[in-house]
Amino acid sequence: MDLIQKIYRRSILILIPAAIASAFIEWWRLPAGVLVGGLLALINFSGLVRGARGLLGAGKGMGKMIFLSQFRLVLLFMVLALIIYLKPVNIFGILAGFTIVFVVVLIEGYRDSCRSVRNE
Repeated sequence: MDLIQKIYRRSILILIPAAIASAFIEWWRLPAGVLVGGLLALINFSGLVRGARGLLGAGKGMGKMIFLSQFRLVLLFMVLALIIYLKPVNIFGILAGFTIVFVVVLIEGYRDSCRSVRNE
């Protein structure tokens, strides 16, 4: 299975139980925050993957790739600022969702690098 697909699958498999478990702490806003944070992190990760694949490509369109990366970052900040301003979800839940996806990316990257070292 592709590393990117593993990251998506494992992130979702961890985010859903984390959201369910956080419902015992705060009924609505914390689980929604975990799911929203995880979704934003996965969307951002998808953009990073697309940018990295473009970087490894022919090398043309470097300016476009830089612009899209900056645009994605500004868009992420705007969405987070809107969420913080409107307060529909718990900000600590968003942070937990981001952290879960980040840890899954680190663990899966480490596992993949260990597998590649063993196979060489």
